[in-house]
Amino acid sequence: MLAPGVKPLGGTMHETRHVTVDGIRLRFAAAHMATLRDDLEPLHGHNYVVTSRVEGELTTDQWVIDFSEIKQLTREACEYLDHHFLLQAKSSLLRIEHSSEKWIVGFGDREYHFPEADVVALPIENSTAELLAEWIANRVIDGLQNNGHTNIRQIAVDVEEAPGQSGGYSCEL
Repeated sequence: MLAPGVKPLGGTMHETRHVTVDGIRLRFAAAHMATLRDDLEPLHGHNYVVTSRVEGELTTDQWVIDFSEIKQLTREACEYLDHHFLLQAKSSLLRIEHSSEKWIVGFGDREYHFPEADVVALPIENSTAELLAEWIANRVIDGLQNNGHTNIRQIAVDVEEAPGQSGGYSCEL
């Protein structure tokens, strides 16, 4: 609400509120090797930290969403990725073979063999923080829609690879 005598710019105002969750349980540890131009990073890992923010109108109960619900949806996505190799299954630069027992990933003269159970094959072109954030956001969006949330208008997810270094994704719903 504006202070008495203060008018919104342009004469009208569209208000939304937001809820943000982060914290100790919105993390995952995973290995990856992203491509950069025509090169492949060495296999390495991160202790990722995730922040989710949803924006929308207040419900009749006067909140955007219960903190525990957005936290649970985000945590489920983190748990799915935790302690796996994150494979960018749509990469045009990697040679990828899959059987019921293993994944074989090749690039140039390098070839990696991963047990099938240790890999999460993501429908992304690269395992960058930005695309991981988009994948997590889409999982959260699916959960919001399945739970009947119609007041949420925007979502933003940040994935931090290391302190001070994160990538994000946001979209209007």
